[in-house]
Amino acid sequence: MADAFNTALFGIYPYICLAVFILGSIIRYDREPYTWRANSSQLLRRKQLILGSVLFHVGILIIFFGHLIGLLTPIVVFDAFGIGHGFKQVMAVVVGGVAGVVCLVGATMLLHRRFTDPRIRATSSFSDNAILVILYVQLVLGLLTIFVSLQHLDGGEMVKFMAWAQGIFTFNPSAADNIADANFIFKLHLILGPTILLLFPFTRLVHIFSAPVRYLWRPGYQVVRTKRASLDTGA
Repeated sequence: MADAFNTALFGIYPYICLAVFILGSIIRYDREPYTWRANSSQLLRRKQLILGSVLFHVGILIIFFGHLIGLLTPIVVFDAFGIGHGFKQVMAVVVGGVAGVVCLVGATMLLHRRFTDPRIRATSSFSDNAILVILYVQLVLGLLTIFVSLQHLDGGEMVKFMAWAQGIFTFNPSAADNIADANFIFKLHLILGPTILLLFPFTRLVHIFSAPVRYLWRPGYQVVRTKRASLDTGA
């Protein structure tokens, strides 16, 4: 029974979440394009929003790419560059810990702002509040895993999670077996991760796909003329 439960949670559930994430995002963009945004409340308590948002986004980007590279890079690649599992584990603890704290501080400021200001609460939807709380819980769980990781600085535990993550993306039916004996905190963290993907199409998180990255290489400057200038030139 325990093996079946482990397979269901860590071998089947991630695929359900990924399917909903991909199909749900496509359907929402196609059927409800005007909801593809994050409702702005930047006119309210702007300073707290800016500082909290910067800390949160900087931290979350480092964490995201750290997980992406750390979990999905084949082990043979690290071995080829002479990067030991122990060194990788220590780097994950240090970099992930610092980024996690930065992100948590930002998230705390955003949560405080959203839940203590009645004007912001009035303009916030249930999904806006819920996804922020879920992300906060995930951050806390991630930071708690650090204390467990400090007991396995040889990197052996991290290799298990790498094997699991890579097994999921290569459709390995026994991927869940790699983390059957993982610590409970890690398992909670690994369950909530796919759950965020499951909820992604139904929340404000979809605005991630609309990040204005193209502005980084947009040529030239925008020419903006006043209405008065346009009238004078007959435009």
